[in-house]
Amino acid sequence: MGLHAAVALARRGLHVVATMRDVGRAAALRDAAAEAGVTLDVRALDVVDHGAAARLVAAVIAEHGGIHVLVNNAGQGSVATAEQLSMRQVQDQLDVNYLAPVNLAKLVLPGMRERGSGRILTVTSVGGTVGQPFADAYCGAKFAVEGFMQSLAVVAERFGVRVSVIEPAAVSSSFVGNVVQPESGGPYDELLDAYVARTAGTFAGAQSPESAGTAIAEAATSEEYRFRWQTSERATAFAGTSLADLDGRRVVDFTRPWIATG
Repeated sequence: MGLHAAVALARRGLHVVATMRDVGRAAALRDAAAEAGVTLDVRALDVVDHGAAARLVAAVIAEHGGIHVLVNNAGQGSVATAEQLSMRQVQDQLDVNYLAPVNLAKLVLPGMRERGSGRILTVTSVGGTVGQPFADAYCGAKFAVEGFMQSLAVVAERFGVRVSVIEPAAVSSSFVGNVVQPESGGPYDELLDAYVARTAGTFAGAQSPESAGTAIAEAATSEEYRFRWQTSERATAFAGTSLADLDGRRVVDFTRPWIATG
């Protein structure tokens, strides 16, 4: 998604600084940019390194006079229930999915506020609205970042800064390969197998990363302001399961069959 979002933003005329943990793996990104006829400024950044993030933001501001759009796109998944997770693994989910976007928002906000304009878009997930089996730490972190950004939005708006989130559902991307999973489910094996089988079917019909990346770029640059965007009709329907669920029953009834075993 990040690759296609970066290219789509550049095609809309933005000067895009695209960050990666390992710029040695940037060949696909550079090739996509060349094919689209755009140029990207590719730089190294591990978003959980807050000092490195501060240095990068300062460098970009010094070189270009300011940052007008921030897209928080980094993410990491986790498939495990609470007993199977170490607190280090829970912290890792918070570091990538919650604290990194918070830190980057804090870093760009002063310049945006002083200028009186700016956009902060955080790619969350439908897992930021619907808690899902075996996604305890992941959904918890995504719920947290959505709560943070929603709370910030109305204050930032007073200074001309638009804060939004965008929620993909299943996307065919490398994200799945980076998901943390337990070696064995122990007493949860049968339930986990049912969940994994259901998830495999979902990803078989997943949204393309190009489509999701285009949706991210559209949300980041649209003249229309919304706090909450989704990347597809499936994502909109999925998120709506929770957002209209005042007593929590719809979500529980919706996700309970995901771990049905017979």
